[in-house]
Parts: sequence; C-alpha cells; structure tokens
Amino acid sequence: MKKLLFYRLPKRLLDIVVSIVALVVFSPIFLIIALWIRLSEGTSHVFYSQDRVGQGGKHFKIYKFQSMVDNADDILKSNKDLYEKFVANGYKLSTAEDPRITKIGAILRKTSLDELPQFWNTLIGNMSIIGPRPVVEKELVEYGNQERINKFLSVKPGVFGLWQASGRSNIGYPERAQIELGYVDKANLWLDFKIMFLTVIAIFKGDGAF
Repeated sequence: MKKLLFYRLPKRLLDIVVSIVALVVFSPIFLIIALWIRLSEGTSHVFYSQDRVGQGGKHFKIYKFQSMVDNADDILKSNKDLYEKFVANGYKLSTAEDPRITKIGAILRKTSLDELPQFWNTLIGNMSIIGPRPVVEKELVEYGNQERINKFLSVKPGVFGLWQASGRSNIGYPERAQIELGYVDKANLWLDFKIMFLTVIAIFKGDGAF
C-alpha cells in the first residue's frame, strides 16, 4: 500500500502528463515523419504494431513508426543463417546487415524516433515512460525460470529503461535480463528520473542504436 501511494500513483500521473505533453509537442515531428515514410519506397505503412508481453503477462500491441519493408518477417526467415544470428544476438541485427530496414528506417532507428508512437502506449496505460523494455513471447525464455519471468512481468514495460540507458543493443542476453530484473528490484522515482536522463544522453550519443 505504501509503495502504491508513494511510487505507483505518482509514476502513473507522471506517465499521463509526460505522454500528453510529448504527443502535443512532437506532433509536427509525427507529421513530418509520416509524410517522409509515405513518400519513401519499401513500405506502404506509416505505423508498425507488434504483439508484446506486458505487465502480468497481458499481451498488447506496441506502436512504432515503420522502419522495415512490408514483408520483413518473410525476408528474415528466408535466410536461415541470418535468422539464427538474429535470435542468438537477442533478436536484433545491426542496421548494416539487416535486409529488412528501409533507408528512412535506418535514420529513425539511429535517432530512436521510431519509438515516439509509444507515448500513446503510455497514455492508454499498457506501458510506462520508464520500465523494462517489452519483449515478444519467445524472448521470455531469456529471463530464466518462471519466478524470474514473473518478476520481469510484475511491472509495466517502459518506453525507456535501464537497459537502454546502459548501452541498448551493445548489451545482449543474459546481461540484459540481469539489468532489467535489477531495475524491478530497485524501482523508485529517483531511479526513473536518472534512467530518463541517462537514456537521453545515450540517444544523442547514438550508443547501441540498431
């Protein structure tokens, strides 16, 4: 009850305020990116949604600006060696070797602008500004036994997180899992503000941006 009063409620209020402000302030950037994607080759969609596992194991759709070609999944799975590398590398590939990424997508990913639509996820309540990054179902195995998975899923996933602040894609599993679970153990408002500050620095530096 004490944690609900002094952390969860202020955190939710902060999520609502920050997401509303971000959606309003960044609305011109949303429009520019949307038009840019529409005029680019390789994709017919402005937004991309994917099923992720959220708090309590509840699934939700995460939103991003489209940074891949339309048949991205088929292209990746058609190359067995590349797909195996993708899985082994924590379900990520560098932009330079990923055949799915469009030219504008490479820029959006490098600057993390593709993540901006997730402020909508935050506003509607299936994500928080700060928290462990949401994963797809098959990634849960990387977090170990069921007790560790339940801990990971005990909090809302975040737009920004300790893993991102620590180096993003430069850090793979199992170290990523340890970092995310460490956040769950120590979560508080001061840590959230610290993570937000460190993540902004990491984004400007381009650390670990794939």
